[in-house]
Amino acid sequence: MAASSISSLASSFSSLSFSSQLSQKPNALIFPVTKSRSLSPSPKSLTTLRISAAVSSPSEPFKNLVKTRLPGGFAAQPIIGTGRRKCSIARVVLQEGTGQVIINYRDANDYLQGNPLWIQYVKVPLVTLGYEGSYDVFVKAHGGGLSGQAQAISLGIARALLKVSASHRSPLKSEGLLTRDSRIVERKKPGLKKARKAPQFSKR
Repeated sequence: MAASSISSLASSFSSLSFSSQLSQKPNALIFPVTKSRSLSPSPKSLTTLRISAAVSSPSEPFKNLVKTRLPGGFAAQPIIGTGRRKCSIARVVLQEGTGQVIINYRDANDYLQGNPLWIQYVKVPLVTLGYEGSYDVFVKAHGGGLSGQAQAISLGIARALLKVSASHRSPLKSEGLLTRDSRIVERKKPGLKKARKAPQFSKR
């Protein structure tokens, strides 16, 4: 019986056939090779980029206007006033005109985002003296936020109006437009959460 079982096993093994196409490295993975594509932009995309770069920004007309109206720059002008508020500094130049206000080569309404309160800060000194349509205002402002810059511009305009005539002092001073607002954010102290807020005490 044992001899017959061994012979049957041998015959079954002999009947099995193995393919000769097996890889000698059965664990190796074969990936198809594709042609590499260049990442350089096509000529069409280059032309579109050139077209978009050639479009002039909205501030270009105002830049040309400021250059023609202020030869030699801001420092060379006779009627100039400097205003400060918080961390903002504004240099203001007054010229006879129609009441146009240009801040950093942009229209005041556009620069101040149409905020009526900030626009009112800018116009109050001129409205107080009745000059809202008599002078063009050119401003260079930097530092702080738009609210601080608007109040700095107001002080700069008031100081520039003093150079126009010394008689402007009393109406401007009565409205509080010549006072430099020295209020700033109090600094944070070490060990505290903010300027004065202490960490919350917990007994347990």
